[in-house]
Amino acid sequence: MHRRRFLGGGLAAVAGANLSGGRSAAQRPMPMFDPIGTITPIRALVDRIFRITVCLRPFRAQGPRLDVERVGRKLVVHNYGHGGSGWSLSWGSAEIAVRKAMMAHPREIAVIGAGAIGLTSAIAAQRAGARVTIYARDRFPDVPSARATGSWTPDSRIAMADAAGPEFGSLWSVMAHESYARWQSFVGLAGQPVLWSDRYTLSDLPPDEMRAELRRHDVAGFAHFSDLIEDISPRSQLFGPGAHPFPTRYALRNSQMTFNIAALAHQLTQDFLAAGGRFEAVTFEQPSDLGRLREKVVINCTGYGARALFRDESVRPVRGQIAWLLPQSTVDYGLFYRNVSVLGRSDGIVVQDMGPDDRFGLDSADERPDREAAEASVRRIAELFGAMAS
Repeated sequence: MHRRRFLGGGLAAVAGANLSGGRSAAQRPMPMFDPIGTITPIRALVDRIFRITVCLRPFRAQGPRLDVERVGRKLVVHNYGHGGSGWSLSWGSAEIAVRKAMMAHPREIAVIGAGAIGLTSAIAAQRAGARVTIYARDRFPDVPSARATGSWTPDSRIAMADAAGPEFGSLWSVMAHESYARWQSFVGLAGQPVLWSDRYTLSDLPPDEMRAELRRHDVAGFAHFSDLIEDISPRSQLFGPGAHPFPTRYALRNSQMTFNIAALAHQLTQDFLAAGGRFEAVTFEQPSDLGRLREKVVINCTGYGARALFRDESVRPVRGQIAWLLPQSTVDYGLFYRNVSVLGRSDGIVVQDMGPDDRFGLDSADERPDREAAEASVRRIAELFGAMAS
């Protein structure tokens, strides 16, 4: 999850509405055809935590690595380092990597890594006409991508503003638009691998102070490009006191794509196999190990693993921990409250402490679950719904 994305497109517009028209956005009645419907309370009890997972997101200050190099006799196209935007940017990033790989006119392509980036790169290579084998030590559900929050967050820890370079924004926009369009083709499929859901940012602060709070978080220095995808970003709606069921003064609602990752990974795997793809279990210890592969062209999708495999110390870990609550079939929304994000998915309710700003978890490679922190996040949400009930 990403706090800026959760606050959503349109916060500035909503806040600006306070300055015109004589009545604040909170005072204006919301359209009768679009009120907040029934909100099923989340059973936020620590004894409903069925697992705690930790994911190390592969962050590079300059953005994802998408260059080409020779490793022995192999042409290696790199495709890693997407921070918290791997699922969201995967198709656009895959198109770039595959286009570079196909310039060598290969009949066969090897993809190393079987996470979100690896699977989408492999499918994109198949569609370009190549026979593809994925070589990886692990497959779903044993890859880091399986532990993602499942939200469309294309600029979550994607780069540092002062390191990405002047042309990165345009490249990012291309990747975001391409991925957005491709993920839309999964909406409505059996098992709902991708769907839209409502998200609520809950606060006692009025919109202008929400915006100021967002600016304070920006001191973290991460690059944000929301203005480049305004054409595909739903606008937000502000609900003031008495116009929503939550125990806060304000509720800001927007809509966001959700990835039901268990179903989505199954769908992608089946698509890859149906097109003639193969998996082979292989562990790579050093770049020269690629020489064992029969394919001459390799797309490297090893994520955080590239730090060790290719000695790339520009890859920095961003630790993220999720407390998983047992699923509730009617909890099909997400919310952000006191730096804790919650998202209802078919495979569980994701609860994550986002910390005070986007540097939370940066440079921490500790993959040990922190039970105390997980329970604290769940209790914070329990307080919210306890106040809502009273």
